[in-house]
Amino acid sequence: MMSRPRIHRLIEGLNGRNEWLQIVVLFKLEKLGYNIGVRLVEDFIAHHNIPRCLDFRQTAERVQQAFRFYLGFQPAVGNWAPTGNEFSLIWDNTNPIGDFVEFPDNLRTLQYSRVLCGAIRGGLEMVQIDVAITIAKEFLLGDQATELRIRFNKRLEDALPIGED
Repeated sequence: MMSRPRIHRLIEGLNGRNEWLQIVVLFKLEKLGYNIGVRLVEDFIAHHNIPRCLDFRQTAERVQQAFRFYLGFQPAVGNWAPTGNEFSLIWDNTNPIGDFVEFPDNLRTLQYSRVLCGAIRGGLEMVQIDVAITIAKEFLLGDQATELRIRFNKRLEDALPIGED
């Protein structure tokens, strides 16, 4: 779970600063989420004793289950691309981050959902799935929902360090 002081430290330097600092903060929010996802995926697999996903639709269901397991509610999965390599996670009339963090009024324009993007990307990389994630809608910025688009890039190969077989 993200702590308020940690987020506050990331953004306290934004007052009166330029857009570059906002970009740095967004990058750090995604990196924070990535680190959370890397740690949570092992715990999730251990608690659910689940086999490897056979396709990207199963992966979407597992991501949905993980949100229910860790946050107590789950997004809808939908808006599948015809090729089956892209889908959306949708939270109607909410943003899960907004339920756990207080946001300063002057910093509401930041895409705090970057933490969710990073967590999903980090968790999926740990099970050898490379994805790209974009924020299609952001409830905290006035949209009717929060929607993350997740696109499958490739399956990652297990790699051994150079010189090891």
